[in-house]
Amino acid sequence: MNSVSFNDLDKHFASGSSLELKALLPAGIQDEIGHFNVFNMSKIRQTVQDMPTQPYQCRTFYKVSLLVGQSKIGYPDGIRSLSQPTLIFTTPKSPITWLPMERQSGMCCVFTPEFLHPTRSGVVLDELPIYKSPEHPLFSLEKGDVKIVKSIYEKMHTAITSTYAYKYDLLRTYTLELIHFGQQLQSTIMAHPNHSNFARTTSLFIELLERQFPLDNPHQEIKLRTAADYANELNIHVNHLNKILKETTGLTTSALIAGRILKEAQILLRQTNWTIAEIADSLGFSDFAHFAKFFKNETSIPPGTYRSQAKSLNYT
Repeated sequence: MNSVSFNDLDKHFASGSSLELKALLPAGIQDEIGHFNVFNMSKIRQTVQDMPTQPYQCRTFYKVSLLVGQSKIGYPDGIRSLSQPTLIFTTPKSPITWLPMERQSGMCCVFTPEFLHPTRSGVVLDELPIYKSPEHPLFSLEKGDVKIVKSIYEKMHTAITSTYAYKYDLLRTYTLELIHFGQQLQSTIMAHPNHSNFARTTSLFIELLERQFPLDNPHQEIKLRTAADYANELNIHVNHLNKILKETTGLTTSALIAGRILKEAQILLRQTNWTIAEIADSLGFSDFAHFAKFFKNETSIPPGTYRSQAKSLNYT
């Protein structure tokens, strides 16, 4: 794919000239009802010196951009400073400006409304939550999210350079995948009005914790047992995860894990005929003794006594 200066690129987008579009878009795409292209920003020649603040006032194109590198986004109501990878959605009606503070290494896809026309995509663009929300659709990404978004852009690039006869249908699918990913981020943030990354990470942790359960048979074992296991799964440092959870819940990561394991242990003791050794093994304990010590420390009674008391209550 040919490299172009980002300044020229934005001018071409804003012009909406079909002649200029032909110079930018891959061969054959102009024969499509809609238009689409994907760019790797690391291949676009750009420096802070030769690149003044860029207008995003594109009259024709929708954009979905992964911005990696320090930059500033100017909205009518203020400026947002971006210091971590950010996914941003803009429309032909978005009067914003972009000022990169250093060389960018993200990716960007552009498409016209016709590209995702309802007869081809099954959606009405301006009716999608990502474009209807009064909040700016701009999302800071965690490491795992960046990996997911990059993989979608890579699939776009592979498709657009292929000779596959239905590649534009495939590109519509990938574009919608990117939009839906943004809407998932939007849903999480909307659930936490303070837009806190801490709240979002807490939500992801709790969801991951709950997905370990229930245990349906004695041969099933929980896969994540320690704070480090969860931190690795969430692609953050264990100390940072602990700090987040301590601030949002008042409990440490280990305490939250222990509380959920205790709850499951009590359910299994009350509702199954599994041996205590089987329960201990399924919950990730090395042996019966470690489980019995854990259970007694948390409840003040041994697991066998808890089971007996639960059964006697059921009989009365």
